[in-house]
Amino acid sequence: MKRLFAVATSLLLASIAYADEAAINTIAISHSELEGIGAEPGVMRRDPSDIIQVGDLFYVWYSKGKISPGYDATVWYATSKDGHSWDEKGMAIGKGKPGSWEGASVFTPNILVAEDRYWLFYTGTSRQFGKGFNPDSKIGIAVSDSPDGPWQRLATNPALSNSDQADDFDSHLVDDACLITRDGKYWFYYKGRQLGKSPGQTQMGVAIAKHPQGPYVRHESNPVIPGNHEVLVWPQGSGVAAMIGTTGPKEITNSILYAEDGIHFSRTHQVAGGPWAGGAYRPEAFTESGKGTIPEWGVEIGRTKGKKNGTLPFIQRYDLTREELSRRP
Repeated sequence: MKRLFAVATSLLLASIAYADEAAINTIAISHSELEGIGAEPGVMRRDPSDIIQVGDLFYVWYSKGKISPGYDATVWYATSKDGHSWDEKGMAIGKGKPGSWEGASVFTPNILVAEDRYWLFYTGTSRQFGKGFNPDSKIGIAVSDSPDGPWQRLATNPALSNSDQADDFDSHLVDDACLITRDGKYWFYYKGRQLGKSPGQTQMGVAIAKHPQGPYVRHESNPVIPGNHEVLVWPQGSGVAAMIGTTGPKEITNSILYAEDGIHFSRTHQVAGGPWAGGAYRPEAFTESGKGTIPEWGVEIGRTKGKKNGTLPFIQRYDLTREELSRRP
């Protein structure tokens, strides 16, 4: 089984790496500070969700705590009229009951808008952060009639747990939900890690449901992307695109991949200075309009200040550079 899995992964990499190099363009990302949820002494903010607009306000959710990792956090949210200055509104999801699958931390949120309601997906872990920490994360859902809450956890949580098959790519943990609607269904992209593998060997899968609350069924082609530590996908025309960061096989890192069917991805762009754990403003994410394009802006974990002066992780903005920087000969 392990040999077959290795062969399948190699074939998947080969299919992604094979692209008309003349068609590979490079896009660049710029980064800027935000007001309201930026760097703050003693405060950690990280892992922002994708951004939605409700009325004249943008909404974003994120992990907030007092230590650098997201493993002792709760989920908070903020609003903005311009995407630059944000007003932190308060906590959306607190930790679960002690000893539960979400009792130690809730983090890495994302949002789905469906059936005139708001569905907040979030990751939870039962293990306390400390020396030798090894997360056992699963993904749950809370629902509200308003983006401001209150949020009600689903009784069916967790919505997605690690696989009970040791050879599966997500047998150790699942994390980092990212949702789109497609073909009248809800496509739930996520990252997973196999038992015995390192964070650098994380891969991406997808689970699909007929209803926003699930049940979500893993696609038989998982993993659909053999790498990436953060999950950022969006509808691209009639297909699906994914932005890949610095983690994973060199054939796909720092790139944008595209799949007409949402499953079989090929590289279309190189990305210079891409977002770190970014959440994007994706206005077509839940519309099935066929008009989706590369997101022009979003938010991400800020890096520069943290490395220079020990500031805890914070949230900053990124913007897509419209001009193509290069075209391969």
